[in-house]
Amino acid sequence: MLSGKTALVTGSTSGIGLGIATALAQNGARLMLNGFGDVEAALAHIRRHDPKAIHDGADMSKPEQIEAMIQRCERELGSCDILVNNAGIQHVAPIHEFPVERWDAIIAINLSSAFHGMRAALPGMHKRNWGRVINIASVHGLVASTNKSAYVAAKHGIIGLTKVAALENATTGVTVNAICPGWVLTPLVQKQVDARAMADGVDIEEAKRRLLAEKQPSLQFTTPEQLAALAVFLCSPAADNIRGAAINVDGGWVAQ
Repeated sequence: MLSGKTALVTGSTSGIGLGIATALAQNGARLMLNGFGDVEAALAHIRRHDPKAIHDGADMSKPEQIEAMIQRCERELGSCDILVNNAGIQHVAPIHEFPVERWDAIIAINLSSAFHGMRAALPGMHKRNWGRVINIASVHGLVASTNKSAYVAAKHGIIGLTKVAALENATTGVTVNAICPGWVLTPLVQKQVDARAMADGVDIEEAKRRLLAEKQPSLQFTTPEQLAALAVFLCSPAADNIRGAAINVDGGWVAQ
């Protein structure tokens, strides 16, 4: 379905990003990965579907590196047709104790990086009159939780940015949408599970159940594969007129 298209997925060496990159490659897209961690393992995984996949180590807090990454994608892979803004970090603390440098880093990586990526990628998409921007927001782009001021602010911002970009491109072949996951068992969330198990003196499975029970009525984690399937759908002709949507995949979290 995506043969001839090139996708750049930020923060794609593990978790949700790697899941989305995998699904796009399985559907024929050329891939540029981005992120830290075990880069070689991620590339080896993706190259089972896209033997020519490449990785760029751009720091998503640095606008000039983001722009250079987009330019490299277009230069080496021919285009940047699909941009998935997924990179993200987290820090948990009440506002009056929140370190200023952590606030700045979260806003830079979780919000500003999406702006810088879109700003660099949209001209090429306009030239080809086809493009897909998929911003990985969060249920926290729709509702709030305590002690997550920077993350919630950034994710609410991502949804606003998505709507503006969708309206600006409404008469073009470029669509911009957001996916809003609830709890997904990524390395980021596993750290919260581990902390919960230690704090409550329970095993990992019970810690998972307690974490889910507070917010996610299905009592099931959303999987990277489910989010990836939605991303592939948003790249399909069936989604040509889905524009500016913030689609929550959250086991009923915001239905409460």
